[in-house]
Amino acid sequence: MTWELKILAWTLVLAFVQILLFDFARTGQYGLKWNTGPRDETDLPPLSAQAGRLKRAQDNLFETLPLFIAAVLIAHVADRNGVLTHWGTAIYLAGRVAYVPLYAFGVRNIRSLAWLVSIAGLAMVAWAILV
Repeated sequence: MTWELKILAWTLVLAFVQILLFDFARTGQYGLKWNTGPRDETDLPPLSAQAGRLKRAQDNLFETLPLFIAAVLIAHVADRNGVLTHWGTAIYLAGRVAYVPLYAFGVRNIRSLAWLVSIAGLAMVAWAILV
């Protein structure tokens, strides 16, 4: 398996971890009875600040994840893997990993910088397949 596909696989692990982090936070707030029930309640209190941030961090990953998956797979199929895709995939994943705790704990500015780093990594992979 290529480096890029390995990083893609680790990015999917990150996505799963983010799903679990949000689910644990939400269940911690609403309780196990709510989680194992039909979840029909419509009058739930708003999510706690941290649960809300974890949900938004997850949503943010899911906005760019399809683009990242597509770019990595196109690069692989088109045999365009090289220095740009190698470092681009690593930078994307590193930025996404850093983003989660920064967002979860409400760290401003640096969180946005981590997002920009991940976008730069995604752009590197896209550039490799477009030129």
